[in-house]
Amino acid sequence: MSAKATELRRRLAELTDLRNTAQLLQWDQQTMMPPKGAALRADELATLNRILHERFVSAETGRLLEAAGDELNGASPESDEARLVSVVMRRWEKARRVPSDLAADLARAASIGQEAWVGARSRSDFASFLPHLKHNIALKHRYVECFEGFDSAYDVLLDDYEPGLRSAEVTTLFAELKTELVPLIGAIAARSDAVDDSCLHGAFPLEHQRQLVADVVHRMGFEDAGWRLDDTVHPFATGLGSGDVRITTRWDETFLPMGLFGAMHECGHGLYEAGIAPELQRTPLGSGDALGLHESQSRMWENMIGRGRPFADYLAPRISELFGGSVSDLDPETFYRAVNRVHPTFIRVEADEATYSLHVILRFELEQDLINDRIDVEDLPAVWNERFRSYFGLEVPDDAMGVLQDVHWAAGLIGYFPTYAIGNLVAGQLWERVRADLPDLDAMASAGDLLPLREWLREHVHRHGSKWGAGEVLERVTGHGIAVAPFLSYLKAKLTDVYGAFGP
Repeated sequence: MSAKATELRRRLAELTDLRNTAQLLQWDQQTMMPPKGAALRADELATLNRILHERFVSAETGRLLEAAGDELNGASPESDEARLVSVVMRRWEKARRVPSDLAADLARAASIGQEAWVGARSRSDFASFLPHLKHNIALKHRYVECFEGFDSAYDVLLDDYEPGLRSAEVTTLFAELKTELVPLIGAIAARSDAVDDSCLHGAFPLEHQRQLVADVVHRMGFEDAGWRLDDTVHPFATGLGSGDVRITTRWDETFLPMGLFGAMHECGHGLYEAGIAPELQRTPLGSGDALGLHESQSRMWENMIGRGRPFADYLAPRISELFGGSVSDLDPETFYRAVNRVHPTFIRVEADEATYSLHVILRFELEQDLINDRIDVEDLPAVWNERFRSYFGLEVPDDAMGVLQDVHWAAGLIGYFPTYAIGNLVAGQLWERVRADLPDLDAMASAGDLLPLREWLREHVHRHGSKWGAGEVLERVTGHGIAVAPFLSYLKAKLTDVYGAFGP
């Protein structure tokens, strides 16, 4: 490694330490922090983010990037050093257009907004949250104004979570997805009584749920020495390096899937962070920043494994053993069919695979309308309820079940939502390749042996961190960019298995 590259790495390591410290404070706020700590925490995060931003966008960082690039001496553009310079230069060019005070304001508003959202959601009180959301939207407008060269204002925000992807491309993908999903859901709705999910509802003591979840996530790769699992209002995962991965879930003692599949989903994110190559640690490549790719990992583990027929052979007996009663003789086929019931519901994180993407498309459309001033923030609940009725045929009973259900807008994460449905598409493409490479995967999942899948994902996806974007990973692994067809093929095959032959 050249002298300048070494110096650059040293500076980037310090910046990564600051970033991880800020993330640790955010994790604590959502899991451990007493409510009275909210105001001080917002100031702490603002200070940290100002310092981090100022050091990153400094002329010295730019000088080191340029010097390290000059010293690559014809190194392969695919090498770690070349990609580090390329990825960080791109981020530096974008970040240096943002004033440090604005970076601090965004962090402070996100912290305050999250606390306001927790209370507003518990009371189903959008009015109390409205000033915070308006402030977040105003800050995002200021942020967008820092940039030129984007086709739309929303592209600036989307680029923060899916680098290089544009809203026009996402709109095209989602239009194709929506065109297929709507008649598919309609056809299944005509057979809504074909699947009984009563086994998922009942008495499921929290103590036994924790045992089940601990068993499952350990089989996925959770390690006590390097991971934590905590409770939260809205599940999330945080990676502070491969040896410090924090995941969360939430529980319902009357509905088994909430805690189980929430934990599997976040463990999928955690496996990505834990599997990044050691040589990328304490660099900006040492975490995944293409969130569609990140989401593909959680969706694969939650749905393709967790809700797959083979893993039901393992899960059903464990559920019977732990809970007894009405599920004392739970049949794997019954459980499999129950967790794959297509049933439009209000809550995105509890949605079935068929309707989930429609939840995301709704939010994608609303975010663009907010950023492009096509709707007023005050009107958001009414617009939400109207569109939700149009998409799902359901009347939203209150704001907690509607516009207040997700934390993202409270935390200023506008532009994030599309990556969830993109994750479904990427998971579909990777799943095709996984099944070709691991022909015995069904038998292994049936026995609860998830190690081979974890190792395949670590080799092909996780170890690279953010060295490659979602499209680049797909090109390398499957030979294709992001596409809709593989996910739809997978979904239709599963639903045909559950519901039998059907058609629009």
